[in-house]
Order: sequence, then C-alpha cells, then structure tokens
Amino acid sequence: MSKKVKYYYDTESLAYKKISPKKGRRLGYITLFLVSAALFGFLCFVLLINTPYFETPKDRLQAREIENLKLRYAILNKKMSQLDEVIESIEERDNNLYRVYFNSSPIPNEQRKAGFGGINRYKELEGYNNSELVINTTKRVDMLSKQLAIQSKSLDEILRLAKDKEKLLAAIPAIQPVKNEDLTRVASGFGYRNDPFTKIRKFHYGMDFTAKTGTPIYASGDGVVERADNSLSGYGNLIVIRHGYGYESFYAHLSKFKVRAGQKVKRGDIIGLVGSTGRSEAPHLHYEVHKDGEPINPINFYYGSISAQEYIAISKIANQENQALD
Repeated sequence: MSKKVKYYYDTESLAYKKISPKKGRRLGYITLFLVSAALFGFLCFVLLINTPYFETPKDRLQAREIENLKLRYAILNKKMSQLDEVIESIEERDNNLYRVYFNSSPIPNEQRKAGFGGINRYKELEGYNNSELVINTTKRVDMLSKQLAIQSKSLDEILRLAKDKEKLLAAIPAIQPVKNEDLTRVASGFGYRNDPFTKIRKFHYGMDFTAKTGTPIYASGDGVVERADNSLSGYGNLIVIRHGYGYESFYAHLSKFKVRAGQKVKRGDIIGLVGSTGRSEAPHLHYEVHKDGEPINPINFYYGSISAQEYIAISKIANQENQALD
C-alpha cells in the first residue's frame, strides 16, 4: 500500500499543491516514539520483577534463606517451651519444698513472670516483614533469662539457708545433759514448784536431774562457753554456753569444771561434773535453756538423745508440781 499523499489549496495560484513533510518534525516523531517505547518497557520490567510470577536467582536464594530462618525460629520457640516447663518445675519445687523446709517466704509468681516496663526494648526490630516473629521470640528469650536470673539468686539463698540450717541444728541444745543410765531420777521440771528452803510455791526456770556427785555433764549443743564460775547467786558453780541464734544453756551446782570461759565446745563434750554447790538441797544438775534472753522449757529440746517412750516418761515427771532441789 502506497503512502497517502496530502495536498493543500494555494489561493494565490488557485491550484492544489503537494504537502511535503519537514525532516525535523519527522525526526522528532521518531525520537518521541523511541523514548515512549523505552519508558513503557522499563515500567513493564519494574512491574514484572515486583510480582511473584517473576523471580531472579537471587530472589529465590533469599526466599529459601527466609524460610530456613522461620524454621529455625520455630525450633527455637519449641525448645523455649520445653525450657519453660523445666523452669516452672524448678520454681514449684523452690517455692513449695525448699523454701517451706527452710521456713522462707516463697517468691511471688508476679515477680517471677513480670515483664519489662518502660521504654520499647525492641524498636530496632520493627518495620520488617517478619518483625512480629523476631520480636516475640526475643521477648521469650529475655523472659527466660530473667526467670533464670531470679531462680539462680533464689538457689543461692537456699544454699545459704541450708548452711545456716546445718549450723542451727548443730547449735540448738538438743540432747539431755545427763545420760539416762547415770540418772537417779528427774526430780523437777519447768514451771511452778515448791521451794525446798522456803516451801513457797515459785516458778522453777529449768529442770533438775538427780545424779551422783561426779557424774559427767554434757554440752547439749555446739557453742562457746560464756562463763564458768560461781559468781551468779544461787547457782553455785555455773557454766553458760552461748550457742548462737539466740540460744543459751545453763548448767548449775557443778562440783567441778571441765571447760573454761571462751572455749568452743561440741554437742556431747563433757563440760563438768554433777555436784551440790550454791543453793542446792542434794547432788543434782539444774539445767536451763534460754532463747533471746528468756527461759524456755528444756524438755522441748531432747529430741537428739532419747526415744519417744523416754520422752513421754520424762515429760510426765517434769510436769508434776513437786518440790524442786534448788
């Protein structure tokens, strides 16, 4: 098909003349077409590479890496769930076993599970395609770290309490100061008794163990001898052992000392011999236990040396309102 020829009417010559296109305009049209085609092609390329239907090798590699990371995060979260169960089990034993045994207050669950208030700690992790996954996992790691830190401190405290408990159990006056085979009888117990000299009913602050003069007397708990003298009126030769934790034990009317003031003693060590010095009616040991400066019933502290049957028998005798020996 031949190219269409255009004409125009010339009024001067009163004739039709052929229109010849200018070369510059034709070049402009060509340039405009080429630019438009190039722009259209670029736009099509941009659209293609941003659609899921067109992936470069690099895109496929990144996609695999992202899926791999998601899988690793899923595995990490599963392991953290297992750690959660283990930590909860440890926390339960800590609160309901260890702390109960050592008479220590449990750590409140609100304190163990408390979050992190104040500033946003995870701001730098925001704005990414998988920000929620990364932020939630990071929060769980931080929470587990905090719980482990709290539990670690708690176990340090339990260890300290255990060491103190061991010392406490060794220090408490827990045995009878005169052996049963050496006793004539338990003459008097803690409470109101008749005074052997005035016959007036008065409070007796210890227990009297009747035994022969020279019978060994044993320290009822670990401690330090605070005094071994006869300067306290009425007690005669007296030994006082300071056990710590507020406990003291008194051993009165001794015939002889086997220790001196300032000396460390262990439970079961011989510290003196039975006598009848001071305000005493007959050879016996007057024994007292004090807690925080106040006399308490010694019969509650014989669990380390006598059987249940012996304890019941001594308790019956000690609770009778008979006459004291001092």
